[in-house]
Amino acid sequence: MRIELDHVFVCAAPGAPEGDELVRFGLREGPPNRHPGQGTSCRRFPFVNAMLELLWVSDVEEAQSESSRLTLLWERWSGRTGAASPFGICLRPVDAQDTGLPFPAWEYRPSYLPDPLAFQIGDSGVKEPMWVYLSFMRRVDREARFEENARGVREVTSLRLTTPIPLRSVASQRVLESGVLTAQAGTTSLLEIGFDGSFRKETADFRPHLPLVFQL
Repeated sequence: MRIELDHVFVCAAPGAPEGDELVRFGLREGPPNRHPGQGTSCRRFPFVNAMLELLWVSDVEEAQSESSRLTLLWERWSGRTGAASPFGICLRPVDAQDTGLPFPAWEYRPSYLPDPLAFQIGDSGVKEPMWVYLSFMRRVDREARFEENARGVREVTSLRLTTPIPLRSVASQRVLESGVLTAQAGTTSLLEIGFDGSFRKETADFRPHLPLVFQL
């Protein structure tokens, strides 16, 4: 089956003040969101085909509750400057008719997601990015929420992950095989996001605020 990027999340400080750097850069910010029962909140930056989400734990008790525990979001967020990968790579089907799964996964039904929808989460631990499959999402859902931004960046066209550990999970291998993401070894976690085929030949580096580099 064919899959494509739906959104990326990056773990950030409470309230995600790092998002102000993206606003200063010229991105248009969408409405923030809270995930009741999961204990997380986020700031969101939409594009034509995807979204960038800055995520933080806003309720420690909820994030460590029985219903959220298996997501490892608390461990990922609290360890974001250490051994944990601060990223989540969230995918959707290219073809709405595809009903299978792109990788082995367990079903997660948070209270904020209406029945019968569910997330499928690959088993990878926190040292790899979180791999999430959203069978119910479509590109048109993202297109409907997009508004032009001051920088004129519109579409995510590439992702390159720098990772301190080899990606060994089945989920990671399936995502790499799909072409959604490429990976290389490095000393610290970094995600390079290419926009619009990187035709401008420009780079925007958001370190040390965020482990993100834009290729424009």
